[in-house]
Amino acid sequence: MRDRNDLKKEVRSLLKERGAIMLAHNYQRDEVQETADLTGDSLALSQAAAESDAKVIVFCGVHFMAESAAILSPDKTVILPRLDAGCPMADMITPEDLIKEKAKRPGVPVVAYVNTSAAVKALSDICCTSANAVRVVDSLPSERVYMIPDKNLSHYVSLTSRKKMEWWQGFCPTHERLKPAEVIKAKEENPGAVFVCHPECSPEVVSLADHVCSTSGMYKYASASKAKTIIVGTEMGILYKLKKENPEKKFILASKSLICPNMKLTALEDVAEALKEMKNIVTVPADVRAKAKEALDKMLKVPRDSSS
Repeated sequence: MRDRNDLKKEVRSLLKERGAIMLAHNYQRDEVQETADLTGDSLALSQAAAESDAKVIVFCGVHFMAESAAILSPDKTVILPRLDAGCPMADMITPEDLIKEKAKRPGVPVVAYVNTSAAVKALSDICCTSANAVRVVDSLPSERVYMIPDKNLSHYVSLTSRKKMEWWQGFCPTHERLKPAEVIKAKEENPGAVFVCHPECSPEVVSLADHVCSTSGMYKYASASKAKTIIVGTEMGILYKLKKENPEKKFILASKSLICPNMKLTALEDVAEALKEMKNIVTVPADVRAKAKEALDKMLKVPRDSSS
């Protein structure tokens, strides 16, 4: 096996040679996050890459994330180091599925979570992230809203939204694996600890949380919280940055099952190989890109509230 430091140096050298920027989602392997130019949520990374001078975007994440980068940066080359890194939740709804659901609800706006394919975004009215979902849904003039694809995020939004909501029955297998009993056990074993979870978790788990937020929200919460021990209810990759930014605090993963196999596919060897050969390029057809970008642009125009 190659020395990790040598491999990191090789990747950094290749990135410079190609005029590339390396993005790593918060759930990626530690070594990938350590080597990347930027780490963060999928949409924020795509936006940052679009604003950069880079000619090439290396997105260490899953397929829909690379598509989002291609949508926002049509003149840049987007590389997904592992083309087989997909998102089970995004795959749970197809354009054909959505066309059928829209026919059942004429005139009802469709809110697509960014965890969807470009083709599905193109058929939607507006996109949302886990951080802005409530604001996006409430911004729509319609009394009814149809949300895709995550039933758990949709249910979470429905708890506070003023809209009459319906949703597709998709879910994130990783977050779905976290059970209430595991959270209760972790709390019992760590008196005084707080539990923070992602809204992709089940309603039963969300009801046990001291705070519910996106991954970027978790970093802010962890830094601001006075708690010395924080139980984390999302994919284990987030621990890398949480521990790095808060060395004086203890972070406990709520369940050993919180590992996304797709997010862990990408290794530094894959990044180096893809850059050497300039392969695994992700593109979005022009017509699909234009419509998907409209849905993303509408989301970005939704006013932020003072707490965001």
